[in-house]
Amino acid sequence: MNGVVVRTATIDDAAGIARVHIQSWRETYSSLVEPGELDELSVQQRADRWTTNLAGGSEVWVAEADGVVVGFAGRGGGRHEERPRPLELGALYVIADFHGTGAGQRLLDAAIGDAPAFLFVARGNPRAIHFYERNGFVFDGASESYPLVRTPIVSLRMVR
Repeated sequence: MNGVVVRTATIDDAAGIARVHIQSWRETYSSLVEPGELDELSVQQRADRWTTNLAGGSEVWVAEADGVVVGFAGRGGGRHEERPRPLELGALYVIADFHGTGAGQRLLDAAIGDAPAFLFVARGNPRAIHFYERNGFVFDGASESYPLVRTPIVSLRMVR
């Protein structure tokens, strides 16, 4: 798999995860928000948040190539009161240079395997929607809206 390794994240991965998080948002969501809005994101602030999350026991995996984090996935019991499945895939991001390498699939497999799960995906993210459909997820009709920075983004719930 082109030298990509997937492993459990550690606190030392916080800065790499933060960099991937912001880069992936810019690559994926720039067409969904106002121009320049994602430029305001701070890798340091995001790294501080990831350090706290990882220290608090968040379940996160990273994909790395040549020792550099290129993707991550996180799971949990669900952030919402209504949980259609006991497990939520809370995040899965891979930088665009590693799309199509299998890194995303390996992260998904590490985070949730083939377990029943749910997730939310941005309505304007057809690449991710296709990926999740290929992995057995279907829309269940639920949605939510949240501000990505300042622009509200509609996310659709998928279940498997």
